Amino acid sequence: MSTKIHATVDAHGRPTGLWLTGGQKSDLEGADVLLAASAGRTLIADKGYDAHHRVVAPALAAGKAVVIPSIRDGRPQRSHDRNLYRLRHRIENFFARLKLWRAIATRYDKTACNFLGALHLVCSTIWMA
Repeated sequence: MSTKIHATVDAHGRPTGLWLTGGQKSDLEGADVLLAASAGRTLIADKGYDAHHRVVAPALAAGKAVVIPSIRDGRPQRSHDRNLYRLRHRIENFFARLKLWRAIATRYDKTACNFLGALHLVCSTIWMA
């Protein structure tokens, strides 16, 4: 069974939250859980998280700045800070650092519990680096 890793990172690219879902699940499944507990003041995400009622509105209600480009589908386009959006590479760099660990990249562990434990171990080494 495939799993999908959802994560939040701080301004330095260090993990602050992890959540596993089934590989067939939407990215918004992890966003519902992780973003509600996120303590950051700014939410930077890609177009896949442009769901107004599930992501944008709760973040704005919590007083967070939202930097998510709008999907081009005819709706009114939401403006976003392009310079701040460039910092989104930090989450991509975090996932690249995870994939340096072969056991994570190839998912050696068969159960989600053991895989999450391995992820926590790798994240602790990222925090120590």
